[in-house]
Amino acid sequence: KQWYQRRVRGSNPTKGFPISILQAGLKMTTEPPKGLKANMKRLYGLVSEKTFSRCKKPEKYKKLLFTLCFFHSVLIERRKFLQLGWNIPYDFNDSDFEVSENLLNMYLDEYEETPWDALKYLIAGVNYGGHVTDDLDRRLLHTYINDYFNEDVLNTAFYKLSSLNDVYYVPKDGPYQHYKDYISLLPNVDHPAAFGQHSNADITSQIKETHTLFDTLLSLQPQVSNVEGESTESKVMSMAQDVREHLPELIDYNNTLSVLAEDRHSPMGVVLLQEILRYNNLIKNISRSLTDLEKGIKGLVVMSEDLEEIFRCINEARVPAMWSKTYPSLKPLGSWTRDLVQRVDQFFKWAQTGTMPLLFYLSYFTFPTGFLTAVLQTSARANSISVDSLSWEFIVQILDDVNITGQPKDGVYIKGMFLEGAGWDKKNCCLVEANAMQLVCEMPTIHFKPAV
Repeated sequence: KQWYQRRVRGSNPTKGFPISILQAGLKMTTEPPKGLKANMKRLYGLVSEKTFSRCKKPEKYKKLLFTLCFFHSVLIERRKFLQLGWNIPYDFNDSDFEVSENLLNMYLDEYEETPWDALKYLIAGVNYGGHVTDDLDRRLLHTYINDYFNEDVLNTAFYKLSSLNDVYYVPKDGPYQHYKDYISLLPNVDHPAAFGQHSNADITSQIKETHTLFDTLLSLQPQVSNVEGESTESKVMSMAQDVREHLPELIDYNNTLSVLAEDRHSPMGVVLLQEILRYNNLIKNISRSLTDLEKGIKGLVVMSEDLEEIFRCINEARVPAMWSKTYPSLKPLGSWTRDLVQRVDQFFKWAQTGTMPLLFYLSYFTFPTGFLTAVLQTSARANSISVDSLSWEFIVQILDDVNITGQPKDGVYIKGMFLEGAGWDKKNCCLVEANAMQLVCEMPTIHFKPAV
């Protein structure tokens, strides 16, 4: 019995535990709840009936406790929308809710009038806000607390907590079980409007779950050769050869130095030379690793851990991690290879002529911040002002790209920017709601203009 309790209660290994029990045993895990309904049901489970009845102002407390549970659940569930939910994902936990519940009870007992400002500051500004580091996320947090903590919650019957009519609202006053019964009637699947989101946001969440599912299935796939048809090794060799054939040529660094001449020391010249070095190193790295992989498959060299990882990634049409260090990308291997060719082509033409492109694809730069800083430095030198005094003015172009015939007098034209979670009205030059099923919207060319 002693060794059994030791094994169950702790993770210390012991030779006395029968292997047969381990082989016949079941592994049990606790999954976190998903959805507003499950989260609210769990939060009400943390509040005992004694705690529920302790406040001296029960009518206020019961309604605000319900909105607090809804507030906490919304903050947690927004993470499923990725960047459309939070710019930075935050780990809000039960202790945040418990502290906020204690604050709510204490301030309602001590003050005759509801201290809204104090409650909102302590709950959203200090307690939950202590996790938040992004300014826009903090603004979102305060928007939620202003909607859920106000006088209308107490004075309005069935106060609406979302734009969905007759779905999410504060139920009428009642005992502890009454609120739990209402929560059990909430929908199992949450509509994006419950979070103030567009219907497209739910598609992003579902795509993420699908990717997770298929990544898991791929990881469980046995890494063995096929008995019939093409073997895994032959498939990887063929795909590696295809990648090698589509690799762009190295950009001649020394020739670029002679073409730039005196401009090699200018801010934009330095950026070009740095980008050439980075992309040349990437191409060399890819070519070298493909050669080593081919030798490893043939048995000429030992398959190292890095080569094994490259083998698995190519077999699954994914970009190996050691190739992704130069710039981040979510593309599969085939699209990533074609994109690499287009990236190198922009800098190859610039290096061959020494003339800057009319349109810059900002995403093609491995270090976009350095490029934008160089644009500011060029403008500062041309106007004899301090670079620290400059900021950006963004002018979205109305004309099509074919009508852009020359570079701007100051700044650069930027192409390849996309909107996620919104659309663009080209006629009126303003943001609009995205169309249904439109997850991203390509922006027109934007003039990045340095301004004082």
